[in-house]
Amino acid sequence: MNSRPQFATFSLLLLLAFGQAAIPQSPANDPGPLFPVKKDGKWGYIDKAGKIVFAPKYDGAGRFSEGLAAVKVGKKWGFIDKTGQMVIPPQYDDTGEFSEGLAAVATGNKWGFIDKIGKLVIPTRYDRAEDFTEGLAAVQKSDKWGYIDKIGKMVIPLQYDGVLALYFSEGLAAVVVGDKMGHIDKTGKMVFQSQYHLTGVFSEGKAVVELEFGGKWGYIDRAGKMVIPLQYDNADSFSEGLAAVQTGDKWGFIDKTGKLVIPPQYDFALKFSEGLAAVEVGRKYGFIDKTGKMLIPPQYTGAASFSDGLARVRIEGKYGYIDETGKYVWPPTK
Repeated sequence: MNSRPQFATFSLLLLLAFGQAAIPQSPANDPGPLFPVKKDGKWGYIDKAGKIVFAPKYDGAGRFSEGLAAVKVGKKWGFIDKTGQMVIPPQYDDTGEFSEGLAAVATGNKWGFIDKIGKLVIPTRYDRAEDFTEGLAAVQKSDKWGYIDKIGKMVIPLQYDGVLALYFSEGLAAVVVGDKMGHIDKTGKMVFQSQYHLTGVFSEGKAVVELEFGGKWGYIDRAGKMVIPLQYDNADSFSEGLAAVQTGDKWGFIDKTGKLVIPPQYDFALKFSEGLAAVEVGRKYGFIDKTGKMLIPPQYTGAASFSDGLARVRIEGKYGYIDETGKYVWPPTK
């Protein structure tokens, strides 16, 4: 799949499902968030309580987005809905996930976009294609990047040597022309050029930037003004009012004024999500709250952020899900 977790599903009613359109889910029948799990080499889905909704019998499974999930049957990808019905038959060599009603799909090594009934609305003619955000999607052809709208019109021409953030956020995207980097708006106008080597996506009004390769990191505002000085050895985007920053070999968190609210003490740290952040201590991951209190002790060899009330964690080569108390709703399996 295109820069996303690869997980999937195979329905026993596959042949009956071919060619059928997606059936809208009624709120009463919606099972709520579903999570991909792997057991004995096959993938299925559980609900938030850890109950198996679709038995592990699939070759790969992606997360649900806008009511559909990418699923792999043999070597091909299609999409299922939350009843497990195969609404878009497996026929693609790679796929993204649905965003703003469309999903990027690949046939061979060319990418286009389909709608929720599987209609190819933007032909597979790009070398790469990213998800739609704020009405536009970054696409690449012949080593140049541009942006298309949801009917496939090239709104911002294929002219950039790179797109650093890959998508628009808060109305801006970071692009590269030659050895210069800058931020454009959704008309393609260069809002400001930058002297920075790298920049992240805008989040909560700020973007993280690195002055030069191996240099210091800080934060700029939407006008390109430096609002938190270049002083960190590494840094991440803001989320829920805080950002993870590295000083020396340890990570902590700052607020949007640049004040250090959780001192550097972790070997690594992820963004806050749903009030918790995964942090690494001595090669084990646990979870802290926004005061820095360790709510779930370091015990995992890997961890992802919380989403819909659960976090995926790894114990050696096995993966499971925990709730916000640290209780397993799905014990680690592989």
